[in-house]
Amino acid sequence: MASLKELKGRINSVKSTQKITKAKQMVAAAKLRRAQVAAEAARPYAERLSGVMASLASKVSGDSAPKLLRGTGSDKRHLLVVVNTDKGLCGGLNANIVKAAKAKARALTAEGKDVSFYLIGKKGRAPIKRDYASCIAKHFDTSTVRNPGFEEAEQIADDLIERFEKGEFDVAHLVYPIFKSALAQDPTVDQLIPVPSPEGEGDSGDAVVEYEPGEEEILEELLPRYVKTQLFGALLEREASEQGASMTAMDNATRNAGDLINKLTIQYNRSRQAAITTELIEIIAGAEAL
Repeated sequence: MASLKELKGRINSVKSTQKITKAKQMVAAAKLRRAQVAAEAARPYAERLSGVMASLASKVSGDSAPKLLRGTGSDKRHLLVVVNTDKGLCGGLNANIVKAAKAKARALTAEGKDVSFYLIGKKGRAPIKRDYASCIAKHFDTSTVRNPGFEEAEQIADDLIERFEKGEFDVAHLVYPIFKSALAQDPTVDQLIPVPSPEGEGDSGDAVVEYEPGEEEILEELLPRYVKTQLFGALLEREASEQGASMTAMDNATRNAGDLINKLTIQYNRSRQAAITTELIEIIAGAEAL
């Protein structure tokens, strides 16, 4: 049985931990609202851009289509762009993202495809390296930026497009979390390059639309912007998911610390009462002996 001093030390230690988890919970809750608003505000823009892309893509086909739309003509080499967080203490968020990425990699490998990884964020590197150490194409570090935004998304997109133009891969998939609530952040796998033609949003009835300049020229300009927008949206969803998961995890940790403090306090009181009872018995026994 632990001594009274050891129990007291453990209680104080858990109380200190509880103060830290409570503080981190409050910080995450304060950041969550702003991150959630930013993520939700970006979704309509991305959806509208997808509609414009669908309208243009439906009028362009074959060799006249830009390479970002038509692809390389092969789907042998696949690149998984995995968006993880830079900080921990956010529950199972990063583990779920890595799990989705590995599942996609196994499915592609089973089909005879070559798989490589483009890792964004620090927390997903180690578990992916354990199984795919030789398949890491690049790490993109966002930890040096307080709030990663469109500038970082633009750098990633430019790098990916340059690699695609050089023929380093045929298809790129984006693996990232979608924020739904503080309790739910769903990992999602979407094709990023070549840009998929959205279905069901192309022609609007019998409306005739003339583009100036031509559809090909507009697509040449819009396709890179579409890739940047998708990556920017993924970064915003990651930030909101991170704060929501962190708030939930720290709330659970605070509650667990409280339960542990109660249990240790009961154990401390019982041990203290037993020590007092033992001392009284010894005093009484000594008095009777005299």
